[in-house]
Amino acid sequence: MEYDVAVIGCGPAGLTAAIYAGRYGLKVIVFEGMPSQLSTVPFIENYPGFEGSGYELLEKMKEQASKYSEHAFERVVDVGKDGDWFVVKTDSSEYKAKAIIFATGGTHRELGVPGEKEFLGRGVSYCATCDGHFFRGKKVLVIGGGNTAVTDAIYLKEIGCDVTLVHRRDELRADKALQEELFKRNIPVIWNSVVVRIEGTQKVERAVLHDKIKDEDFVVEVDGVFIAVGMRPQTELAAKLGVERDSRGYIKVDRRQRTNVPGVFAAGDCCDNPLKQVVTACGDGAVAANSAFEFLKVE
Repeated sequence: MEYDVAVIGCGPAGLTAAIYAGRYGLKVIVFEGMPSQLSTVPFIENYPGFEGSGYELLEKMKEQASKYSEHAFERVVDVGKDGDWFVVKTDSSEYKAKAIIFATGGTHRELGVPGEKEFLGRGVSYCATCDGHFFRGKKVLVIGGGNTAVTDAIYLKEIGCDVTLVHRRDELRADKALQEELFKRNIPVIWNSVVVRIEGTQKVERAVLHDKIKDEDFVVEVDGVFIAVGMRPQTELAAKLGVERDSRGYIKVDRRQRTNVPGVFAAGDCCDNPLKQVVTACGDGAVAANSAFEFLKVE
């Protein structure tokens, strides 16, 4: 199983890279080990030519990419080098490629509080779209103040949850348009507060919060806690090839999406791009594919 390009990651960056690389006439394989974050976005209105859910857009991208590449529903567990070939090992097989494009995105940041891990899947969630339907008609908290947290709160409200947003500051970081949608739906916000611990017996029953202004703890009875406090770049695999990362773990790339390792490229949220949006991820993927083509053409 030898390929010109192996794309690790199946979000907008990886799928765009697959489309472009395939259209260049390269033999491409795309690995999908985990669902893309795009699949959890309830509504998109800032991607040119499309309005709808992130899941719908992602499925359209996958359908288009399937015309130009092979798709493997396998989790990549290791990468290495064997002469001129890159070796990609998954949980079920092994592949070789002349070039690699990392489009691995990121993973959810944790609060690091008692009860968070213990109640994961039993009231604690990092994916509102994945788990929100379990909480229709129930009371939930969304923790965070950025675009993801506000989007999650709006989504949960729309599907029938009794949702409250909790933010550690006195103003949100989310885009103004999203904040307007939040307040238009009369979603309450608990300001200047952080989660101290999550409690329950068999499942989540309450969250203990700390009011930073009053310097005191208080209890909120809830059925679910959705955590949306940011992402951590998923770049450990790239590091195994000697790819340079910055102090926060993002892959360092030049304007052509090239890493310091010849034949290795990166695109999307695993890179420290200034605007982590679908449209910029797609741009990264297109540039990475073009650079991979140029690299292979020179070879």
